[in-house]
Amino acid sequence: MTQLALIIDLNVCVGCSACVTSCKEWNSSGISGPMSDRNPYGKNPTGTFFNRVQTFEVGTYPNTETIHFPKSCLHCENPPCVPVCPTGASYKRPQDGIVLVDYDKCIGCKYCSWACPYGAREIDEQQRVMKKCTLCIDRIYDQSLPEAERKPACVLACPTSARIFGDVHDSESEVSHLIREQGGYTLMPEWGTKPANHYLPRRKIMRQVHEDELQRADNPLKKEAPLPIPALDEPSLEDVTSW
Repeated sequence: MTQLALIIDLNVCVGCSACVTSCKEWNSSGISGPMSDRNPYGKNPTGTFFNRVQTFEVGTYPNTETIHFPKSCLHCENPPCVPVCPTGASYKRPQDGIVLVDYDKCIGCKYCSWACPYGAREIDEQQRVMKKCTLCIDRIYDQSLPEAERKPACVLACPTSARIFGDVHDSESEVSHLIREQGGYTLMPEWGTKPANHYLPRRKIMRQVHEDELQRADNPLKKEAPLPIPALDEPSLEDVTSW
């Protein structure tokens, strides 16, 4: 059985939020939209996002590092959000494993958000329905698009290729190779939800910094010199320039 998912490479994610922006843009105008922002800039901002990038600083100064951690619905193989839904609005597609929400059935009770241990669901304050990542289902199956573009919007927008899309149940797929070869892992496996999305761990690179590298090196192309002072009888810029 096919299980489509995202693989996030934490070693190359730079936290630029291009995935967040592209996701918002594509899904706001797609079958999952609109994604309302009723008060995006106020004291208590509200907004609906399918994907967010959380940034953490770890370690103790001066030995600290910044970690960017993208997070969205993990499309669990055993999703706890599905059985708690009283109307059957939350469901998992058997053909590709994508977890979706039927807005026509959703009553906005938030049971699914309480059941999700990853905080991956958000309520749209305008439509009063629960929304979440759909893996851009309206894009990945669009036959009018070139095959190379039939991927989630966040994958296509990532400038560092930190997001990879594919079938984790296909042992020969790119995502399966990455999981095996680079130690891909899932979030909170103790919950038994079997998340389909995986993360590739950060690979620490030890680099010795030499003393001379700590000294300032001037740009050889930059010519630093005192600026010439024109004589009082020379014409000014106003005199020689026609605006």
